[in-house]
Amino acid sequence: ILNYDIMARFRRRTCIILLLFILFICSIMMALKTLRPDRAGFGDPFGLGLLPELQQRTVLLDNKQNSLNRVQGDTVTSVSNLHSIAVNTMKASMPPVNKLEEEPSSPNYNFHIFYYSWFGNPQFDGKYVHWNHPLLPHWDPKIANNYPKGRHNPPEDIGANFYPELGSYSSKDPSVIEAHMKQMRSASTGVIVLSWYPPGMADENGEPTDDLVPVILDYAHKYNLKVTFHIEPYKDRDDRSMYHNVKYIIDKYGGHPAFYRHKTSTGRFLPMFYVYDSYVTIPEIWANLLTVSGSQTIRNTPYDALFIALLVEERHKHDIHRSGFDGMYTYFATNGFSYGSSHHNWASLKAFCDSNNLMFIPSVGPGYIDTSIRPWNNHNTRNRVNGKYYETAFSAALLVRPEIISITSFNEWHEGTQIEKAVPKRTGQVVYLDYKPHKPNVYLELTQKWSEKYRKEQEQWLM
Repeated sequence: ILNYDIMARFRRRTCIILLLFILFICSIMMALKTLRPDRAGFGDPFGLGLLPELQQRTVLLDNKQNSLNRVQGDTVTSVSNLHSIAVNTMKASMPPVNKLEEEPSSPNYNFHIFYYSWFGNPQFDGKYVHWNHPLLPHWDPKIANNYPKGRHNPPEDIGANFYPELGSYSSKDPSVIEAHMKQMRSASTGVIVLSWYPPGMADENGEPTDDLVPVILDYAHKYNLKVTFHIEPYKDRDDRSMYHNVKYIIDKYGGHPAFYRHKTSTGRFLPMFYVYDSYVTIPEIWANLLTVSGSQTIRNTPYDALFIALLVEERHKHDIHRSGFDGMYTYFATNGFSYGSSHHNWASLKAFCDSNNLMFIPSVGPGYIDTSIRPWNNHNTRNRVNGKYYETAFSAALLVRPEIISITSFNEWHEGTQIEKAVPKRTGQVVYLDYKPHKPNVYLELTQKWSEKYRKEQEQWLM
């Protein structure tokens, strides 16, 4: 009995020690997990390359090495070796510079990206277009008087807070179009949402661009990308003009292999049109075009399509439904700027869309800054936080399981929402923002990362 008692106590003590040991190991693992950067929780493929701390440390070593070289000549061998170790460590953890361009992922046709072809320069257009954007005055004259007036003077001074790697380019330059297609393909986006005005029309600072559509379609096809249209709020846009413009687009471009058609739940393949500032037209006018019983109906005709309205305020969701639209998108890359662009409202908007047979297409962006053209608009600036802002937006979008995610934008430089490659630049009194400590293609890489994550998660949603 005594031996049995001793053995029982021994087994009990052993079990307790083993349990404590397991708990200790688990607590160590949890502690280590909490030390990982936020992005690592989503399987960050860039490792240490996206950690500003390591990048900054390497830059400091680089600066130290340069200054010592000037003073001490060859006496900095140890610092040089230390710098090489840091750089080699970073290189080992990051993908090769041209990996995305050499081995692009297949395009994700559920990733739609807004694209602008309104830029011009003297070489291709005879003058600068859009890069010389005017400084827009505040609507309150008292506030407007506190800010500068005039317009930008390219190529050194452009209407943007960042500076493009391609410089103050022309959207007509074939080499620029091809470079853009390569970048969008490397980011694993699939559908270009092209800003569009009817022939002969343009925004107040631009020139007509419809003639450029065939070239964009050709280059898009070369890179397996598709093109759809972002119909801008041109003068006198109503049910009749929209009918004629949709007919024009489908008749002229609908036969091109790069023209985008979306597969609906009923198995039909329909064109898709994003309609910017749709809310400026009353629902009754839209209903004439977009409902089966409308006087100008496009439904059940060869020009039927999916029409996606811009939602800004909460009440717009009811107007969109009454108008006969097929879905809604949020466009703005400023979390908190509008009801639609606020991430915390996306779940309720998705629920509304689901219950009313509408598509909900959230728009994610890398940040926002437009003070180069609206110098009084600091309060709407959204810092990129070295890519974290962009990743937070993607994370919020995936939570609502959307059929499509839209990206604002590839190259809306005026509003600082671009993911196109940007470079550091300082000229005269102008110091442009940049993507440091990362490379010019960091937002393309982040887009590719989230495109792949979205693909994997979507497969699980459909199971």
